[in-house]
Amino acid sequence: MARYKRYSYDQSMLIPVNFHKQILSGTFEYALSYIIDNELNLSVFASKYKNDQTGAPAYDPAIMLKIILYAYSKGVTSSREIEKYCHENIIFVALSADTKPHFTTIADFISSMKDQITPLFRDVLLYCQELDLIDKTMFAIDGCKISSNASKEWSGTRKDYEKKIEKFEKTIEYILEKHQKEDVNENTYISEETNHIENIKKKISKIKKFLEDHDDKKGPKGNIKKSNITDNESAKMPSSHGVVQGYNGVAIVDGKHQIIVHAESFGQGQESQLFKPMIENTQETFESIGDKDALKNAKLVADSGFHSKDNIELVEENKIDAYIADNQFRKRDPRFATAERHKKPINKNFRNPSSKYFQVKDFKRDEQKGKLICPAGKELYIKNRNYQYKGSKATAYSAKITDCRNCKLRNKCLRNKNTKARQVHTFHVRKSPEILEKMRDKIDSTYGKYIYTKRMQIVEPVFANIRSTLRLDKFSLRSKTKVNIQWNLFAMVHNIGKIFRYGPQFT
Repeated sequence: MARYKRYSYDQSMLIPVNFHKQILSGTFEYALSYIIDNELNLSVFASKYKNDQTGAPAYDPAIMLKIILYAYSKGVTSSREIEKYCHENIIFVALSADTKPHFTTIADFISSMKDQITPLFRDVLLYCQELDLIDKTMFAIDGCKISSNASKEWSGTRKDYEKKIEKFEKTIEYILEKHQKEDVNENTYISEETNHIENIKKKISKIKKFLEDHDDKKGPKGNIKKSNITDNESAKMPSSHGVVQGYNGVAIVDGKHQIIVHAESFGQGQESQLFKPMIENTQETFESIGDKDALKNAKLVADSGFHSKDNIELVEENKIDAYIADNQFRKRDPRFATAERHKKPINKNFRNPSSKYFQVKDFKRDEQKGKLICPAGKELYIKNRNYQYKGSKATAYSAKITDCRNCKLRNKCLRNKNTKARQVHTFHVRKSPEILEKMRDKIDSTYGKYIYTKRMQIVEPVFANIRSTLRLDKFSLRSKTKVNIQWNLFAMVHNIGKIFRYGPQFT
């Protein structure tokens, strides 16, 4: 007959715990603890506290930073979860010296680091420089669009919100009319419908209150942008995961060990307008660590999202050796000549309605007469030589009514049977400014292609690490200031991870 060891749940055991011995050499938490204790200037937090004479003692910033950065390294951003781990996980207990800060204290510490986050980030970067982890010969810039703590449901213009209010009010009217018609007596049903009406009224009140305090947001070109009631500094932006309501986390990364030299978040998806603040702030960062010419002595690589005349002029003025691709550079590259054959085949069962009608390319130009010839062989006269459409110029051509009236090809040319004559617009080919042509030639050169291939291997793995390994798939804070704090904290965790991996005293 089997015998088992005796056990009892009534017994007790006292275990002595030495916090230093829990933070073992050769681990990430050891590197994190060492850097915070020895390399960061934590005096930047002194101005936050006014309790030297009265008031309760505050938690040491070193303790708070250790548990927050370690939690972020594990993909934990919830302050409640961090508090929980400080009670249950021995590494968190050791890093916090068993002080067990409350989750509200943790949340407040993170969200109030506006003035401290940049000096701390620069301290980590300076330590990377001392360890020779950055060589400042090549940098790459890119953005990563991440969802914010706000729903797309609450995005729109004033007109969209007014329509939403009207829709909600009609829903309330419908529910009330249904009650009157059906004369419902079931108390449970009535209670549920009443709660539904109250919830809709709260939504209406929420929208009206927002409209009282906010006008439509304007884009750089004066166009109306969608606002968001929950976090109005976030924005709707297309990403590889579809359209998200969020922020664009932009980073400039050194090529040697993929150290982030500057990180900043923006509530804007269009990256061409983010290039200038990123360059200026990166220069300021390097000046703060004693190298004001870092960007001038290095190559800077950026994808087509950052390509614009203003940005190229900026790098020229600052004497930065930049390689900024335009959105047509692959089409000019002979290596991508066969790219079309690798695209997903078109579903043959799908028919484009416009494909059965004649397109602009079907109208041939008579160079001698300066006119277009339609597929039926008739001439189109010039109606307007300076037709404007979305900032582009075109020549507007129109056929004669008598030519189109009895044309045998009318059904393949005019979509609307009531249209009297076909009109065609040919857009003028605008010559690019000389500075853009110069950048295009630079990218198309053999050396330019070689340099540009380095971009993806420098910056993309950084975002892969932050999103996949550190599991930042959504910002948990709201407003640009707080999201920027969180983005920089994750950038610090990434850089400390590089120090842990490549720093000579930690390997």
